[in-house]
Amino acid sequence: MIKSMTGFGRYEYQTGSKKFTVELKGVNHRYLDVNIRMPKKFNFFETAIRTLLKQYALRGKVDIFITYEDNSESQAALKYNETLAAEYMRYFKQMEESFGIDNDIRVSTLAHCPEVLTMEEKPDDEDALWSGLQMALKGAFAQFVETRTTEGENLKKDILNKLSGMETLVGHVEERSPQIVEEYRKKLEDKIHELLDVPVDENRMAAEVILYADKICTDEETVRLKSHISHMRDTLEETEGIGRKLDFIAQEMNREANTILSKANDLEVSNYAIGLKTEIEKIREQIQNIE
Repeated sequence: MIKSMTGFGRYEYQTGSKKFTVELKGVNHRYLDVNIRMPKKFNFFETAIRTLLKQYALRGKVDIFITYEDNSESQAALKYNETLAAEYMRYFKQMEESFGIDNDIRVSTLAHCPEVLTMEEKPDDEDALWSGLQMALKGAFAQFVETRTTEGENLKKDILNKLSGMETLVGHVEERSPQIVEEYRKKLEDKIHELLDVPVDENRMAAEVILYADKICTDEETVRLKSHISHMRDTLEETEGIGRKLDFIAQEMNREANTILSKANDLEVSNYAIGLKTEIEKIREQIQNIE
């Protein structure tokens, strides 16, 4: 099933007092461009997150938002710096002796000295963090793929409808071509009678008509166009990573339509060629969203 590059995913995973939330959204882009916003403590996992995403997406601009909540009561620990406290006491003693003042330092006073007592956040278990984060990531990525697949199927249906319309237009061009040649022959014959009023030289007439028919012939272009249409249908049945291939086929389609338009010496064929170019352009716009 083909996938669009437009999608959204969100998943929450809670284990004990810890909750991991992952949201991501994607739009079309030539390559896989990933932007991650997450708490600093998760920076260590950035490479692993990008590697995991590549299992779910090949192209697109993807923004990932990660939030983390830890409601446990023991997130921080009190740390006593005995060495620094001893330094304070040594200087207080020195001040007592130098200035002849009472050293009235109590434990409560010492405890308020900078950095003697500090609160430190307990180090997290990286394996446990990654385990929880990975569960949230996989849930969000799976939903992301689901929305992209749904949108991809809608794009596929629309492109197939447009390909059918193109086939109809190509059929009109093929049907009209011999009529143009016959009309040219009739006009040429009538003009000779009008201007010269002499019998028509059939050999000369046939040669002139053949030259004209060769000039406006679009058989090769219509055959190639039908081949490209068939090729695109087959490509749409492939599993993934078909966006660039479809874009190349559409370019080739446009080339053939341009040639038909340049050869057209007939209003109907010109209109059919313009219709083909219009449908091809619509297809190319849709293809820009396919992974």
